Amino acid sequence: MFAFAKFWQTDLTRDCLLEVLDKASLANLRLACRAFSSPSARYLFGEMEISFRSSTFTKPARMAALERIGQNVRTLTFRLPHTAETFLPPLVDPATGEEHVFVYTPQYRHSPRTSGASSGSGDKPPKYGSWEMMDLLVKQYPPLFHAATNVQSFVRALDCMPALRHLKIACDEEVPAHRYRRSVVDFALISLRIAIEQAQQLDNLERLSLLPIHPAGILYLRPAIMGIGISPSGRKRWKQIKQLSIQMESFPYEDGHATDQLKVLHSYLQSFPNLRSFVFHWTGPRKGPCPLSLATEPALRDERSPSQNACPRRHAQCTLRPVKFEHLQYMELANTVLDALQVSDFIREHRETLGEFEFEDVSLRSGSWDDAFAPLSKISGRGEWKDKDLSCLIESMEVPIMLVNNPLDRTTSSSSADCSPTSSPKKKKRRKKRRKNHAPDINSSLFASTAALLWEEQEQRHVRLRALREGVSQLARAKVKTDHMKKLLPSMFWRCG
Repeated sequence: MFAFAKFWQTDLTRDCLLEVLDKASLANLRLACRAFSSPSARYLFGEMEISFRSSTFTKPARMAALERIGQNVRTLTFRLPHTAETFLPPLVDPATGEEHVFVYTPQYRHSPRTSGASSGSGDKPPKYGSWEMMDLLVKQYPPLFHAATNVQSFVRALDCMPALRHLKIACDEEVPAHRYRRSVVDFALISLRIAIEQAQQLDNLERLSLLPIHPAGILYLRPAIMGIGISPSGRKRWKQIKQLSIQMESFPYEDGHATDQLKVLHSYLQSFPNLRSFVFHWTGPRKGPCPLSLATEPALRDERSPSQNACPRRHAQCTLRPVKFEHLQYMELANTVLDALQVSDFIREHRETLGEFEFEDVSLRSGSWDDAFAPLSKISGRGEWKDKDLSCLIESMEVPIMLVNNPLDRTTSSSSADCSPTSSPKKKKRRKKRRKNHAPDINSSLFASTAALLWEEQEQRHVRLRALREGVSQLARAKVKTDHMKKLLPSMFWRCG
């Protein structure tokens, strides 16, 4: 028992054990003892998945349970599937048969809780603009719609998760015919966006994944300056995001098709200025454009309406601004078609921070891959990236990074230490000539790294030799002292005798 207590009190061993246990074992361990409850809860409730229903955030028992375990949640998956229940039919007046247009304005009160008297008072404004519209919505729309427009419940739920770091939003199973129709999913996304901006406990949120998201869903998640439920301080929350992953269903955008959803996507990406990692996948059989190069996309650049032809100066001012992430370190694209010029411009714009990028099922619309990766030759000063053998490219690119703080003066100092001052210049010249004549393909950075390693090994040998010499000298001094004591002790005994 003492050994197990010592094992459990050690953080490293305890965490390793809890990481390999499954959910059922963690649940049983949490209920076995109070001392096991808190450590196991961090791994049991570290990842939570919520499928949105009409009573997800309104049932008191569920909210009480979320308040108890919400502090352990670090990854939240919020599922909003498109089903028959989320489809919203047109609002029709039962008396006249006319269709009513519903303009939605979110109702959010900053007070966390409201009393029952105030909620039932007659001074409370209608939730959906007017009492007539509210009566139509209550009678014709399902309870899931009213739960999706309850912004206060979303804010209260996210406030229960102060340690949340990764938010996943999944809106799958959309029917292509309903792409331009609002559904319950869109209203829930509006409430979720407002809750993310208004929640006071989401200071640790730094990763957002939309896996997948329908094209119109970006519009309701966009923190624009003027929009549905926008607050002045809402954009600060989105600046915390450092990792963004998006999977979006591809759609036709060329040959006269609408491109408004691409413009919304372009505007949405500009809301994350502090991105370090960006992953974008187009799903479906059709390939989509590069989301970071929409400003130079031919379908968007050549698009002109009659109003734009009448006022070309105003149209020139409303062109798309290129997207640039000043801290981007990793980028991944999949199922994309783009031009070689767009790839080269992207590499050139992010050459100071970008460390790795991956292309999966990416095809060029114009140009060649040599033209697309031409900035790599200018940055590295070599064209070795064109070789089929990528091991040489990895070696030549990694060695200078390791030698940033180890310049070539180590090699020159090591060579000058072994030769006299008078003959050192001549030997340096001979070495330069030999390197130039006999070995023109030697990588200078690789030579410098080898010389630095040899120099460090030589220094270590000097240190060991110095320590050995000091030990021998100390041993010699100790031996002299012992010999002196051997001569001194007999004389002392003779005098005493």
